[in-house]
Amino acid sequence: MPEASETITPANGNQGLTNEPSVEVYAVYGAEPEIQAYAMAKYSRSSLSMKESLREISQQKAEKFLNTFYFQYGHRSIADLAHVAMAIEKLSILAAIAVADEQRWDGQERSTRYQDFNKSGYFTPDFGDDQLARTLYKQTIQDLFTQYESLSDRMALYLASITPKPEDMKQEAYERTLRARAFDISRYLLPLATNTSLGEIVNARTLESQVSHLLSHKHREVRHLGELLKRAATGPAYNVNQEAMQELVGQIRAVSPELGARAEEELLREVRVAPTLVKYADPNRYEMETRGEVKQIAKQLMGSLPVAPAPMVDLLEEEPLEVELAATLVYEHSHYPYRQIRMAVEAAGERIRREIIDVGLRHRGKHDEMQRAFCAGQQFRFDILMDVGGFRDMHRHRRCVQIGQEFTTRHGYDTPPELESAGVREAYDEAMQRTAEAVEQLSRQPGPEAKENAQYAIPLGFRKRTLFKMDFAEVVYISELRTTPAGHASYRNVAYAMFEAVTKKHPALSRYFRVTDVREPVDLLKR
Repeated sequence: MPEASETITPANGNQGLTNEPSVEVYAVYGAEPEIQAYAMAKYSRSSLSMKESLREISQQKAEKFLNTFYFQYGHRSIADLAHVAMAIEKLSILAAIAVADEQRWDGQERSTRYQDFNKSGYFTPDFGDDQLARTLYKQTIQDLFTQYESLSDRMALYLASITPKPEDMKQEAYERTLRARAFDISRYLLPLATNTSLGEIVNARTLESQVSHLLSHKHREVRHLGELLKRAATGPAYNVNQEAMQELVGQIRAVSPELGARAEEELLREVRVAPTLVKYADPNRYEMETRGEVKQIAKQLMGSLPVAPAPMVDLLEEEPLEVELAATLVYEHSHYPYRQIRMAVEAAGERIRREIIDVGLRHRGKHDEMQRAFCAGQQFRFDILMDVGGFRDMHRHRRCVQIGQEFTTRHGYDTPPELESAGVREAYDEAMQRTAEAVEQLSRQPGPEAKENAQYAIPLGFRKRTLFKMDFAEVVYISELRTTPAGHASYRNVAYAMFEAVTKKHPALSRYFRVTDVREPVDLLKR
């Protein structure tokens, strides 16, 4: 009979459970991510406790186990158990969007509301020998930063002039709040090239998938970033306690050289967070081959049709699954509204629809997940056209499926309403129009990635189209969270439009939404 480590006496005095073993719960600290994953995976193959498993495992045994079960047998869920923290600094906002475009991702990025990005610097892509393009690019970016700084200062003064400080509010808090609102407005001028930083905590399986996706990206900066992430995961990690441990080891060595050597071996050894689970992450052939072929199909299907007008938020009707799959595959590689693409797909006939779907799966390898376009069947699907800055906030909603189109200037840009009353609308429009012309000129240059390089100069105020698919609970969650007065006006309007679209289609459900009416005035000091 197993020995009970502790007895449990119910509150009612019933002693019937006294011979049962008690539940033991404890947090685990200090184990390296892959060793922790191995120890947890052993629950399915051993009766050892976690403490016993961790004492037994060495790095070599963990690597051998993972090589066998993860790579040879394909038990990929093991990597879900190894969580790693990564810091990524001085990457462009464009690249940061690519990094965060992972549904199982958890992280935080620098906020355009609470930080001044004027001194952040910016990314310059490789223009090769094209000095004309490089000069035009730098002039365009520097002009945007100049306008950003000027607009931030002008809007802070304007907002202060129309928003008196309450007597019970400290001057520092008053200025900080208005400055944040000024940044909310001036961020429309920040280019995608702007440097930012982010931190992420992901499991090794997600990291492997993320690295593979980044290595397959269209932008060179993003591909290089994939290499750096892989190198960081498999190489020595930064140890926050390094200096303190070095000092301690020195003190121990002064007392006993022998103990000092042992302490150095234990306390200062290099740690690699995912030396086994990420080392085989390579560019994804399925993703790259499919992208090229579907892009060609999209070009042939849509031809030279002008982009049809579309609302900011369009709630789509249900349709046959085959139509949705084909239309979604094309959507990602075009700039057309979903409705316009769906009409073209329906008109093309069943044979063409099946050919599009076949192309979407033709290059799928043994261990490749289906691409995101095949995450279909959700009842609530919104085709949303909004400014890139607002999209970055909506992009954080991981529980919905997001199919994004490329960055472009062809959909125009949004204009914060405060610019008119502050007397700076004309300067803003001129800056955005100059930039649009420069982006178009850069995209026509002869370089191999001219179109991709030009996208870095696009300000966050220009619009981007994204397809959001979700269930009812997620619609309610986004509508409630993103309409609160503390939010940015851009996504508040989008979230409220989502609420209106759903309740128009399902009037009986409106009572279950706890949204804030975005048409009501907002106290800037409570944001």
